[in-house]
Amino acid sequence: MQLDRYDLQILRVLQEDGRISNQDLADRISLSPSPCLRRLRTLEESGLIVGYRAMLDAKKLGLSLMALILISMDQHTPERLANFEAKIIEIPEVLECLLITGQDADYQLKVVVKDMDSYQDLLLNHITRIKGVTGVHSSFVLRRAVDKTAMPI
Repeated sequence: MQLDRYDLQILRVLQEDGRISNQDLADRISLSPSPCLRRLRTLEESGLIVGYRAMLDAKKLGLSLMALILISMDQHTPERLANFEAKIIEIPEVLECLLITGQDADYQLKVVVKDMDSYQDLLLNHITRIKGVTGVHSSFVLRRAVDKTAMPI
């Protein structure tokens, strides 16, 4: 899909404010509402825009502990990895699961929990019980120095 300057402007604005009205979006990018809406629909239908979400404050929800967990697996077969991913997606505390290279680990997880007791329960009763997990290394987030979701376009 070829993106022109209007498409890129629409994407930039939507990354800042996904709830903006079509009229306000059209005004911001200097386009009339009808063509703006057509472009927006095209971007959505193409799959470039994959969804709209509300960003929540974890601390206000009582989820004050964030950890990054490196996971090592015993085997690197497609079946073993698929099983791990199927199990990990069922755990609501897991915000992100990345298959990685360049480490002594196979996966990196980003998790959020209430406190250290909740973390211990998550780790010992859920993550380490997944078949194939042989190693776990945890790091705890002290502060988010950069926290953005916008793609650099």
